[in-house]
Amino acid sequence: MPAYGTPETIHAHGAAAGAPVPVPSKAGRNLPAALAVGFGLGLSLIAILLFAPLVFIPFAATGIGVATWEVAKRLREADVLVPRIPLILGGQAVFWLGWPFGAEGVLAAFAFTALTCMVWRLFDHGMRTAPRNFLRDTAITVFTLAWVPLLASFATLLLLEEDGNLRVLTFMILVVCSDVGGYVAGVLFGKHPMVPSISPKKSWEGFGGSLVFSVIGGLLTVTLLLEANSMIGVVLGVGLVVVATVGDLIESQIKRELGIKDMGTLLPGHGGIMDRLDSMLPSAFVSWLVLSTLV
Repeated sequence: MPAYGTPETIHAHGAAAGAPVPVPSKAGRNLPAALAVGFGLGLSLIAILLFAPLVFIPFAATGIGVATWEVAKRLREADVLVPRIPLILGGQAVFWLGWPFGAEGVLAAFAFTALTCMVWRLFDHGMRTAPRNFLRDTAITVFTLAWVPLLASFATLLLLEEDGNLRVLTFMILVVCSDVGGYVAGVLFGKHPMVPSISPKKSWEGFGGSLVFSVIGGLLTVTLLLEANSMIGVVLGVGLVVVATVGDLIESQIKRELGIKDMGTLLPGHGGIMDRLDSMLPSAFVSWLVLSTLV
């Protein structure tokens, strides 16, 4: 996700001597490319949710599959041997089975996939060779399964509720409000880093901007789209800013430990699919929890 906060020096690598290098924004991204990709994805999702809500499931499932592959690829580059085939296929089962079977289907698919990955990693070098780093690799595999497909499955559960398409749209609008508010306030006013040891660009001023934009967005969307009590919008707005920020910090720490800037390169100006989902995944769970309980 776009970072917000104090500017950081950007160094260009691999450019030919004297060749012009595109100047990134203060957030360290190619802003025009990032905006074009963001608007394109946003408009596509709005159209899907308004006119063909169930198309959202295969659309999102594709993104989840790519994001899981990106994470698994980066982990294996760091010699963490996560079993990619059962992780990716099982992750799809976790996401899809929420459609016909609800939370029970998600839980069953998660448990079965976790067990399958453990057995796969135990015997991936044959019956006569003991696996190396089995505990570490299986623990990280189960973490990845929970981090990406399991959290994403709550978007499916949210979609299947009454007015589910509007609930998903509400949660996505609030995540965008959090991003935009954090970016604007961080770039303009960011001087006090939140957690410089993890993400030097995140500032308290940016966090405040996220809160303001997200609370306003929550008030408007919950009132106008869901026709519910406006105070639910405040609760949802604050909750999403907190978990979206934590989600971004979690991915930042993972990338820091892996020694990489982005999980992938698929989306110009953003990085990989996972770099767009880091704050949306925990937000999907909190949105389902708040809206299912209070609306």
